[in-house]
This record gives sequence, C-alpha cells and structure tokens, in this order.
Amino acid sequence: MSKVIEGLLYSESHEWVKVEGNIAVIGVSDFAQKEMGEITYVDMPDVDDEVEKGESFGALESVKAASDLYSPVSGTVVEKNDELEDAPEKVNEDAYEAWIIKVEMSDPSELEGLMDAASYKATTE
Repeated sequence: MSKVIEGLLYSESHEWVKVEGNIAVIGVSDFAQKEMGEITYVDMPDVDDEVEKGESFGALESVKAASDLYSPVSGTVVEKNDELEDAPEKVNEDAYEAWIIKVEMSDPSELEGLMDAASYKATTE
C-alpha cells in the first residue's frame, strides 16, 4: 500500500503539494514512484521559469517508462531540487522528502481544486 501524507494536497496526476505561505513545494506521490519503478532521471524547469496549472513542467524517467510531471498550481519556480540531478533514486527512497520544485503561486485559489489525503487515497486503492 502506498503512503499518503495528511496535510498535503494531491493532484489527479499524482503530484503532491505542501503549502508554505505563498510557496507550493511540489513532488510526486509514493503511489506514482512505485508505479514507475526505479527512477533514473528527473527533468526539472529552471529557477525563474513560469509554470501553469495542469501543464507539464518536467518529467520522470525510470527503467520502465517516462512520465510527464504536471504542475498543480501556476506561478514562478523559486527553487529546484538540484540533489535529484545526481541522485534521482531519492524519489524512490522517500517520495515526500524528495521534493522537485518550489513555486511562488500566482493564484493560491488553484489549491482548492486539489484533493486532500483521504480523497487521494481513495483514488489510488
């Protein structure tokens, strides 16, 4: 069974969001990383890039497949997890510690369209 963390928000495309003021910390869920298998590469946008809710901002590649990452919110990338460039397997080790990008949200009301932990868990069972 996949781990789902209370207090995070989740998208239908299996990204999670941790809200820290006006910053959205974004990663992929434990369910997503298990489905993909061993992650071999994480493609991320650069700092200062704009992301749009529902649009691709990067990709995960594994020994089995490649999968686009979709932004759960719109805004400006303020930080990316450079650690993942050299150690993409950290996503497999702990999907909730291995955040991918941090976004300064341009419209925090977009968070309302995301699922809470209970709703997300129901979609993955």
